[in-house]
Amino acid sequence: MADVTPGLAPLVAQPATEIRRFQPITAGDIFPWITQNVTSKDNFALDTLAGRYQLYGFFLSTADDAGGKAVEAVRRRRSLFNDLHCSFIGVTVDEQDLARGLSDILPGIRFALDFDHKICKLCGAAPVDSPLGSASAFHRFWVLVDPSLHVLRVFPFSDDPDAVLDAVAALPPPHLFGGLQRPAPILLLPNVFEPDLCRRLIDLYEAQGGGESGVQRNGKGVFDHAFKRRKDHVLEESSLKQQLNGRIARRVSPEIEKLFFMRVQFVERHIVGCYSAADGGHFAPHRDNREGASAHRRFAVSVNLNDDFTGGEVGFPEYGEQTYKAPAGWALVFPCAILHRVTPVTAGVRYAFLPFVYDEGGLKIRNANLAKAAAA
Repeated sequence: MADVTPGLAPLVAQPATEIRRFQPITAGDIFPWITQNVTSKDNFALDTLAGRYQLYGFFLSTADDAGGKAVEAVRRRRSLFNDLHCSFIGVTVDEQDLARGLSDILPGIRFALDFDHKICKLCGAAPVDSPLGSASAFHRFWVLVDPSLHVLRVFPFSDDPDAVLDAVAALPPPHLFGGLQRPAPILLLPNVFEPDLCRRLIDLYEAQGGGESGVQRNGKGVFDHAFKRRKDHVLEESSLKQQLNGRIARRVSPEIEKLFFMRVQFVERHIVGCYSAADGGHFAPHRDNREGASAHRRFAVSVNLNDDFTGGEVGFPEYGEQTYKAPAGWALVFPCAILHRVTPVTAGVRYAFLPFVYDEGGLKIRNANLAKAAAA
């Protein structure tokens, strides 16, 4: 049974007549994708930790003996948590924990500041139907999540913390957590672009150059070179864009429809992206269809225009350590919801054509978000 912890400060007592309905999380469930502040970073997307084990500790407050001992046990055995084999995410709802010195220890140990109870409600640590500040009881437990973001095991909080950490220490390598490697649901399509077209696109980039490519954070474009380093050239010539769309229509769209039952109707973004070893070109794990301006995207299409570079491979952390380097002219196609990364280019330059494609349903989402942004 999960440990039930009465009234943690600064929470107030809950009326006896209020119904408390918990939504428990159990082994085999998909762990929810959650964005929450941690002590070292605001709006941290916890699902980007896929690809390694994650241990969530719902200690909720260090003010009492049990919560304090749980956090101390993790700190004492911090060698278990390095963001490669396993990451620890401690969850607190007590704002006073910051004054007590609670802070991330990177790599590997983060503390989620769940003052709005978002994580707790999604995972069954707080009632889903009680307003903020009204709960008189929380459930406390440990949740072990596998590298594919499925719950592996739930431990009662009454267990000895070291027994839980011993279970973490005994885990196999992340890419073999089930005894086999899991294939990523991607397409690798040959000869989508012919050599002359690849050369033409590279020549355009080299003649006209590219601009720094940023990321969207809180609805604003920002540059974060630790997260992403790429330069893009936007293609403007309408006849060229029609040629590129034609290649996608004939050589990519039928494969998407065959395997994923979606008919591509729209192409977004005609750019040549450049990942250069001189810049340390790379892209940290991310998803391409987060809420807002990118929510309509369905599939990413990545056509390598050359292959005379080292590094710059695409990996899918939820599905293991394997990375992919398509030959020149080949397309790597994958759902935008999959977590993916581009490894650092260590020699040479990787040029790639990088559009997104979507359908009529995606268009409705895009138009709704554009209208919402215009009205704001």
